[in-house]
Amino acid sequence: MRIAQLAPLAESVPPKLYGGTERVIAWLVDELVGLGHDVTLFASGDSTTKGRLHAVWPRALRLGRKGVDANAACALLIEAIAKRAAEFDVIHSHVDWLPLPVLSRTGVPFLTTMHGRLDLPGLSDVIGAFPHAPLVSISDNQRRPLPEANWVATIPHGLPKELLRPSYKAGSYLAFLGRLTAEKGPEAAMRIVRAVRMPLRIAAKIPRAETAYFKKKLEPEIDGDNIQLVGEVDEVRKQPFLAGAAALLFPIDWPEPFGLVMIEAMACGTPVIAYRSGSVPEVVEEGVTGFIVDGEEQAIEAIKKVVHLDRRKVRARFEERYVASRMAREYEERYRALVAAR
Repeated sequence: MRIAQLAPLAESVPPKLYGGTERVIAWLVDELVGLGHDVTLFASGDSTTKGRLHAVWPRALRLGRKGVDANAACALLIEAIAKRAAEFDVIHSHVDWLPLPVLSRTGVPFLTTMHGRLDLPGLSDVIGAFPHAPLVSISDNQRRPLPEANWVATIPHGLPKELLRPSYKAGSYLAFLGRLTAEKGPEAAMRIVRAVRMPLRIAAKIPRAETAYFKKKLEPEIDGDNIQLVGEVDEVRKQPFLAGAAALLFPIDWPEPFGLVMIEAMACGTPVIAYRSGSVPEVVEEGVTGFIVDGEEQAIEAIKKVVHLDRRKVRARFEERYVASRMAREYEERYRALVAAR
């Protein structure tokens, strides 16, 4: 099949540092090419892919020039696919609702994977305007705010089987990986590690909008010894960071749509201790790949038990459920169904 993939422009595909959605898109495109499909990736010019790259903006917006109008870049993305839509058998969008007015009028089968939270005001109005637009969720929980949408599948993320190597030795610290925002729970992670007297290593992105939060709430607690900030990590540094941890702490306070870092930890054989929110009960298998907890006290107890989990089973569950080849085959099935329905 001739498949178009529309990527966000905030990060390159794959991202140089932080960026879950763009990383998943990169893996999906490469797997689809491996399955024999002709894939064109519409993304920023600093992206790399096994498919064909259609660069719609010179460089990822986050790492590019400051002050660039993101709406201008998105307008060019939508115009690019509008001009070339007839060249494809199916179009797969990863940029939420923005292209729907155009994609609904091209006559080409399309679907949209929703990568973000869906409990925001106004989204039900969009569903009302595009009731037949095929949507894919990345967890069943993600769908809950919009049950009336045209959901055609839930396809959990997957990453390449050999991307991250497992370690089966007990780790010596607790890991936190993600954005340093209140909803990701870094303050809770700090309180938990103090209670159990274990080191915490934080590999995280500080969003520009969260600088004040970081300075006021987090920086005073980072002593460089018991609590260390190592900054953003790329794929090379992520492997030893996660593999060397006793557990990944995931004390989220928001409806997490999926939580890519959880399966990255599992790929390293590292158990996950996560708050019961969003997709967590779908991703973490209680007592096998980690523990699902309701607050700091239960997280503290889970840390005491995590040493008894079999890290080989954690890795095995990752290989069974969350590899990129499985993800690509599930999308391939949806593409074929859309084309056949047309």
